[in-house]
Parts: sequence; structure tokens; C-alpha cells
Amino acid sequence: MKNKEKKIQIFARLALFSAALIWGISFFIVKDTTNAIPPNFLLALRFTIACIALAIIFYKKLKLLNREYMVSGAVIGFCLFLAYSSQTIGITDTTPGKNAFLTAVYCVIVPFLFWAVNKTKPDRYNVIAAVLCLTGIGFVSLTEGFSMRMGDALTLLGGFFYALHMVMVAKLAHDKDPVLISILQFGYAAVFSWIVTLIFETPPQRISMSTMGSVLFLALGCTALGLSFQNFGQKYTHPAAASIILSLESVFGVFFSVLLYGEKMTVRLVIGFALIFVAVIVSETKLSFLKKSGECLREDCQGME
Repeated sequence: MKNKEKKIQIFARLALFSAALIWGISFFIVKDTTNAIPPNFLLALRFTIACIALAIIFYKKLKLLNREYMVSGAVIGFCLFLAYSSQTIGITDTTPGKNAFLTAVYCVIVPFLFWAVNKTKPDRYNVIAAVLCLTGIGFVSLTEGFSMRMGDALTLLGGFFYALHMVMVAKLAHDKDPVLISILQFGYAAVFSWIVTLIFETPPQRISMSTMGSVLFLALGCTALGLSFQNFGQKYTHPAAASIILSLESVFGVFFSVLLYGEKMTVRLVIGFALIFVAVIVSETKLSFLKKSGECLREDCQGME
């Protein structure tokens, strides 16, 4: 039994690593794709395909739909749309690497939004993470004149909305089926994206095969498959370990931006990225991974239950 549990834990960590890798690649692909089609049109296609795919795979769960699910899904889906829209518009005016790390600030923002909603005061690790994160943002985004590019500002706004989305999920979906909530939030996000793109954007008359391939990768790979990997991985992995693995998303985002997009690294950017990464680790894990290995193993076993 121990060998079986060990294998499951290994596969769970591989699933989390795969999710982080897929999402890391997505920053470069989104940047490249928004050069061919408008941001919200991309999101409309991405969320529509993802919603339909999940609805077909998990069609039996649709019978659970009721008014409460629809309302919760609408609120969560609207927050998800705001997050993705801000982030995707932002990436058109910044690099994939900066977009990846600036989006990751949502991990630091979440405890403070929970404070506003649940009156649960952030602990010292959250405060330390916030200070480190703000310093890192300064290194990454602020110019010598202390101004900020519009793309970086929109990316940070997207990070705030991602944090709001997580808070809404915790408040409205904690007692609901996660797959059904995913289907609903993707569906509502698709509707909001279609509305915005039809009002403010001009969809292209034709889409190339390469662009459509990127859209399918984002919809099926990053959204549907990535979500499945995350759900499976977190079920059998201690939260501290899962957080560390998933935080590699921003590192992969920079790696592929340098490798495929040609983003240039400066000392200032490296310092900023490092500070933001450490802030995410501190906020998400509270440095629990530094505990004795025996204690960590006991906690990992609890995650298997």
C-alpha cells in the first residue's frame, strides 16, 4: 500500500509540474496570438471551446444545475473574465515574462482580500510577502521616472482580479461540484468576452491554421487539461508542496519568453522576478516546507485521505 501511495504522490507532483509547464508556455503563445487576433476575441474562443469540451466530457453532471449554481457561476465567471481580459490586453504592451511574474502577485493579494471579506487578519508571512512583492514590482515595472507601462499596469490589475476570483470561488463554490463550477465560469466568461469583442473589437475575417492551433492549445491544453492536472495533483499533494510546484508557472513563463520570444534579461529584472517569486513562496507556503521531513511526510499522508 505504501508503494502505491508513493507512486500516486509522484504522479500527482508530475501532474502539478505539467500544469505549471503548460501554463508557463501559454504566456508566449498568448503574446504571439494577440498579434493576430484581438485579446477578447481570443478569450471568447478559448472559453467557448473549453466550456463545450468540459460539458461534453462531464455531461452527466449538468443535471445538478440549479439557480444557485447559475448565480454563483455568473459571479465567479465575471471575475474570471475581468482577470483574463486585463491580463491578455496587458500582454499586448509588455513581455510574456513580465506578464507571468506580475500576474503571480494574486497569490500575495488573496489573504488581504479575505481580510476584507472574512475579517481574517493576514499573518506575518502575508505582510512579509506583500513587502517583498511590492519591492519586486518596483524593480520589474517602474521606470527611472517612477512611471509604469500600461501593459504592466493592466497585468497587475489582472492579478488583483485573479485574487478576487479566488476569493469568490472560496465563498460561493466551496460546497459545490468543482467541475460544474468550472463549466459554468468558462461559459459565463465566454459570454462576457463575446459581448466585449462584438462591441469594442473587430474580429478578423479569417484565422490562419497556426493561430487556430494556438487557440485550441490554450482552450484544451491550458484550460481543460491544465485544470484537470491541477485538480488531480492537489488532491494527493500537501498544499505547501503543491504551491511551490505551481508557482513555477511564472519561472517557466520567463524561460520560454527568453527562449522563444527573445526577451532580454537585465540585473534589475532578475532581482524583481526573484523578489516576486520569493514573495509567492512565502505567502503560499508560510515556509512550512522547512519543517522536519517527518512532519512533512505525515502531512502528505493526510493529503491522501
